[in-house]
Amino acid sequence: MVAIAADPVKPATFYFGACAGGVWKSEDAGQYWENISDGQFASSSVGALRVAPSDGNIIYAGMGEATIRLDVTHGDGVYKSTDAGMNWRHIGLADTRHIGEVVVHPNDPDTVYVAALGHMSKDNAERGLFRSTDGGATWDNVLYVGDDAGAVDVAIDSNNPRVLLASTWQTRRTFWSIDSGGPGSGLWRSLDGGDTWQNISTNPGLPDGTLGKIGVTISSAQSGRAWAIIEAEGRKRGLYRTDDMGETWEKVSSKPELGWRPWYYMHVEAHPTDADTVFILNMQAWKSIDGGKNFDEFPTPHGDNHALWIDPTNPDRMIGADDGGAWVSQNAGNSWSTIYNQLTAQFYHIDVDDQFPYNVYGSQQDNSSIAVPSRTGVGAINWADCWPPGTAESGYVAVKPDDPNIVYVGAIGSSPGGGDSLQRYDHVSKQIQLVSVWPEAYHDGNTAEVRFQWTYPIMFSPQDPNTLYACGNKVFRSTDEGLSWDAISPDLTYADPDTMGVSGPLTMETAGAEMYATIFSFMPSAHRPGVLMAGSDDGLVHVSMDDGATWQDVTPSGLPKFSQVTSVTESPHTEGTVYMTVARHKMGDYAPYVFKTTDFGQSWTAITDGLPGDDFCRIIREDPNRQGLLYVGTELGVFVSFDDGANWQSLQADLPVSPVYDLVVKDTDLVVATHGRSIWILDDLTQLHQICDDMNGADRYLFAPRDAVRNPGHLFAEFWGSEGGKNYHVTIGQNATFYLDVAETGHKRKRVIDAGEDLERGVRVTYHLADDATGEATLTFLDANGTEIRTFSSDIPEKKEDRDGLYITAKAGMNEFQWPMTWPDGPKMVDTKFHGRPGGPLALPGTYSVRLDVGDWSQTQSFNLVKDPRIDTSDEAFVAQFGLLRDIQDKLSSSVEAVNEIRGLRKQLDAWSERLGDDAADVVELATSVKEQLDTVEGELVQAELTSPGDSLNYREMLFEKLSGLTPVVASADRPPTRQSFQVFEKLSGQIDEQLAALAAVRDTDLAELNRQLRDLGVDIVGI
Repeated sequence: MVAIAADPVKPATFYFGACAGGVWKSEDAGQYWENISDGQFASSSVGALRVAPSDGNIIYAGMGEATIRLDVTHGDGVYKSTDAGMNWRHIGLADTRHIGEVVVHPNDPDTVYVAALGHMSKDNAERGLFRSTDGGATWDNVLYVGDDAGAVDVAIDSNNPRVLLASTWQTRRTFWSIDSGGPGSGLWRSLDGGDTWQNISTNPGLPDGTLGKIGVTISSAQSGRAWAIIEAEGRKRGLYRTDDMGETWEKVSSKPELGWRPWYYMHVEAHPTDADTVFILNMQAWKSIDGGKNFDEFPTPHGDNHALWIDPTNPDRMIGADDGGAWVSQNAGNSWSTIYNQLTAQFYHIDVDDQFPYNVYGSQQDNSSIAVPSRTGVGAINWADCWPPGTAESGYVAVKPDDPNIVYVGAIGSSPGGGDSLQRYDHVSKQIQLVSVWPEAYHDGNTAEVRFQWTYPIMFSPQDPNTLYACGNKVFRSTDEGLSWDAISPDLTYADPDTMGVSGPLTMETAGAEMYATIFSFMPSAHRPGVLMAGSDDGLVHVSMDDGATWQDVTPSGLPKFSQVTSVTESPHTEGTVYMTVARHKMGDYAPYVFKTTDFGQSWTAITDGLPGDDFCRIIREDPNRQGLLYVGTELGVFVSFDDGANWQSLQADLPVSPVYDLVVKDTDLVVATHGRSIWILDDLTQLHQICDDMNGADRYLFAPRDAVRNPGHLFAEFWGSEGGKNYHVTIGQNATFYLDVAETGHKRKRVIDAGEDLERGVRVTYHLADDATGEATLTFLDANGTEIRTFSSDIPEKKEDRDGLYITAKAGMNEFQWPMTWPDGPKMVDTKFHGRPGGPLALPGTYSVRLDVGDWSQTQSFNLVKDPRIDTSDEAFVAQFGLLRDIQDKLSSSVEAVNEIRGLRKQLDAWSERLGDDAADVVELATSVKEQLDTVEGELVQAELTSPGDSLNYREMLFEKLSGLTPVVASADRPPTRQSFQVFEKLSGQIDEQLAALAAVRDTDLAELNRQLRDLGVDIVGI
């Protein structure tokens, strides 16, 4: 994360821009963050962010980070908000691609400067320093040094805004190197607000020779003072300071840690009120209080630091950013807010296991690998539900097919272990064994004999869970869980000498992230044992039909050299059919390349129609449930093809714009690994299966629901919180913060902001209507015998207080309804808001159907409720549980009906007593007696004084409340009811029967006599 900002006035309002996840805002000093750009940005990477110092409502976001890692994604110019981030609009510079900094005039929010690096892998014209004086309506390129170098940093003198310092940087990122430095790199000064610029790179005191990346900052505490952290030749690299705004310079520090890995860092920040305090952001953060001569570490939450903002009016107030996230301090950095509340994880590859619920395993950049359950049943998925299988931040994850406790992860960058740092994690012992294929350090760069790339493939054989493959420049195989490895291929790459060196010219970059000429994608065939396919990161594709004994080059004809074969995946339906994606973005070519072969690579066909021409592809999968249904992950999202790649269309829906690095189809779920917005699951693909199979252009269509696991809810997971603000506990022992959204249909949804969202319980029913329904539409659920269980209507009362239960929508387009899998509730008790309807029991496992009726049109689809695969409860036990719950509901319903009868009779008795008065004293006296008897019965059945849960401390629970408390006991788990539950039911049921008998006696005796006397008076009787 490189982009941060803060409101100049509101002390708790901060912003950050994620490197591949949009803009986020906190209004409580970093305790919670919420995305404010989703649906409004066309790209996801935020390279710079700035709030206008003179107007906190105006925010500028420069897209595309300029710390151009191997996994960097691009931007599309500048966005602006004039209402503190609620709404955004694009204001130009779309082809700048990577923006290093944005600064705004301290007094004029319409004057803004943008340091645009430009394309990282090719020349382009829209780069340099841009200025707008009309809030972004028009732009002028005020500092341009050439098509091969751009601006990367700019600083404005808050004491004299006509003075600016800017740096330009000549750099090029390819698949095999990051080159930093050249004639286009330099330091520049303007004294007239950017109208003219002077190259001051050779001013006295600055390093001679080739320059690379430069970071600049201007002190607002001392006029004329500025610092520059400069990448230069050899030991000339370091921190330089001027006290005359760039006329002369002094090198104040040569500390190597300040300029380590310059292309990724070189961030310097002056303290706004102390002229001698300056900060350097690098792998560690550093602070100097003597003008930059000596530095001490400035502790931050994660490391790999990139940005620091200090409030010019209150320097204790800060926000910073590193590769772990954004962090806020109100005490000058003595403590920071957490980074574990930002849902911006960058995943490379994922795997899933076969447990229920299944777990998703992934490697996340600059953090650990992680195993995440796909659902928990408690309303949220947070860190307590997860665990780290190893320490991998890079690479593939492979779960042992016959033992999900054993996980292999590629951990280059986050582990010892030499060239590939392959880890074997045992979840039982929690031990990590390094089983590296070739545990030799990789500092020879691409000239190493054995080369492993940052995200090298690790895969199990589909036929043998004890055969594991790992790919460097060769394919390696182990049959003893990594204790020994054999190469089963020659070098399957071009290994072009021009790509086999190290980066330069100023900094030798040999980290695993820059290793090249390796196998980037790999496929062991599930259809035919021994068939293997490998795609290299420099553009070759090979196949072996004999388990690696021989290999054949099957590269598509015309595929350019230095193309990255990002995925080769086999059709789960047809032997010989393989799909492939290729990327060339680091060659300056952003087009999508997607191929298909039906003969294991002997011939290939391009299948890209419908894909955007500038959105390159990283992964392709075919749905195992439906032949020809394909999914492609691109740099900006997900696309789907219903016709085997002949045509593509977006499948984005509510998935945030972010690079999609991996896709896995698990059962009928699509698991998506984004590289900036964590893991997402499209949790019902059956709709897509039916769209292409069954709809046939129908104006109305009810989709068959997918089979649902019928499981009881967590005892406290139905705690819903309240509307209008944050709620902090999804259930006991699970702290996750959420907003409660209540739809007009009565459905409630927990919108979690600091954890993963849990899968909603129930059966999801979807249906498509070409037009709004005329009149009432209904959705009816039926059991296997065709017995109607429950009907839901589209006639939604206008007033909320008149709504009761759940409703459906019947609008043009897709409609959705979530059935909670329960039988109907019992009758409503009148004259109370506290006592709810007696709840219907959870439906039994079995076959069900749902019918949609719209006017005289009707369609029915069937589905199954299946029992939780983790349990072995018998059908007889389910029936016994269901029977007792129905008995409890029936007895509660009888109690409600009795109470409703009593309350209705009481109102009539009160009315007659008032009307008759002294003219019929005997009748009134009898009416009073009847009313007293009814009060006694009601008082035994229900506690009328209960208006909130707290009232139970002062008023006894009566029979209705007691028996209601038995329902969650019986329904708590998929187990037969306990003997004592039957006993308590028999006791309470008997006591309720006594009161119902007492009510009947009153009805048959005194009430009958009262009605006789009323008839003698010639008036209406008291009705029941």
